[in-house]
Amino acid sequence: MGLVIKNCKLVDKTGEYYIKIDEGKITDISKTPLKANETIDIKNNYIFPGFIDPHIHFRDPGLTQKEDFKTGSLSAANGGFTTVFDMPNTLPKTNTFKALKEKIKIAESKSVVNFELLAGTNTLEEMEKMMKLNPIAFKIFMDLESDESLENTFQNLSLLKEKTEYNGLVATHCEKKSIVERETNKLKQKDENKAIDYSYARPAASEDESVKQAIELAKTNNLSLHICHLSSRKSLDIAKNASKTQAVSWEFTPHHLLLNNSAYNIYDTFIKTNPPLREEQDSVKISDLDSNSIIGTDHAPHTMEDKQKGVWNSSPGIPNLETVVPLLLTEVNKGNLDLKLIQKIFSYNASKIYGLKNKGEIAIGKDADFTVIDLKREGIFNIDEFKTKAEYSPFDGKKYIGMPVMTIVNGKTVIDKI
Repeated sequence: MGLVIKNCKLVDKTGEYYIKIDEGKITDISKTPLKANETIDIKNNYIFPGFIDPHIHFRDPGLTQKEDFKTGSLSAANGGFTTVFDMPNTLPKTNTFKALKEKIKIAESKSVVNFELLAGTNTLEEMEKMMKLNPIAFKIFMDLESDESLENTFQNLSLLKEKTEYNGLVATHCEKKSIVERETNKLKQKDENKAIDYSYARPAASEDESVKQAIELAKTNNLSLHICHLSSRKSLDIAKNASKTQAVSWEFTPHHLLLNNSAYNIYDTFIKTNPPLREEQDSVKISDLDSNSIIGTDHAPHTMEDKQKGVWNSSPGIPNLETVVPLLLTEVNKGNLDLKLIQKIFSYNASKIYGLKNKGEIAIGKDADFTVIDLKREGIFNIDEFKTKAEYSPFDGKKYIGMPVMTIVNGKTVIDKI
């Protein structure tokens, strides 16, 4: 008889609903009572299609002292996420058939949420082999490649699209290598560097030029482009303009939306990340979120030791999975964000861009992944209560209003804080 979730509020409907689940799928949605062997009462809280994070770094394999698929997926579930997409810059890199197969095996044995894997680029022959394992997309770290190398990589992806079932979606880290190298070398000439110098070493211009380049290469090679962690206002304008005539999407991180580079003066190298926090006038803002936006946390945990090695040697990355939903719900409660956008930016848009046809909506036949939100739950972030291995966060100690209180994955409750 399955499961029924009762006393559900849906953001786009009035009244309270019952949702029936059988074998991990939604089988009925009704205002009148439904029967099942098991019933969950979510007590008039809002229920959303399970949140999707299209950009996380679980560090498994090779760097599991920072995070692994068990702790990372528990962190995701605790933060309200039912599906995550892991990036390929692990040890070894997930850019061979062997490495991709091994990571799938690791994730299947450890993850408490749904997962997809992005593959790193390689030779055309190796990428053809990887396609047998169905990576959800390919990832290019443009800050690590020369212009010539990038042209070759995009061309190979175009050929891969012709030869295999590859859907042509490429996700990019957009910072221009030549600009970053030039500006970093300049700043290293100073007698003393402060943490904020890192934001000038990788200026907004490096992202803007890289976004232009990615758009042009995607267009030339008939590929769909997804721009990861977009942080520059000018880059956003460039991407929006290009999206009118070609397949271009982008995601925002919570730290780029809510902080600017003055935060380096408070958090020092703990706030170091790529791309760095921008100057106020160059930063994207909460007001930039619209019905086409996607949130990608870029959850990138490190050890405390790794974060305290100075301006140039500290590892870049911020853990975000357990803070982002309350942070944006707080913005909803402040009147800065429409609650109706939450479903789009956390679930529907990512599922659409990445082709997850059974996710992103609460509808009959869809996967029974749900994020339950208590819009009025108040508290203070406490990193000691998080599931991640990371022991730092710029949002630790901050107040929030609104919290994910239940995470249901494939019809099974993983987190219950109701």
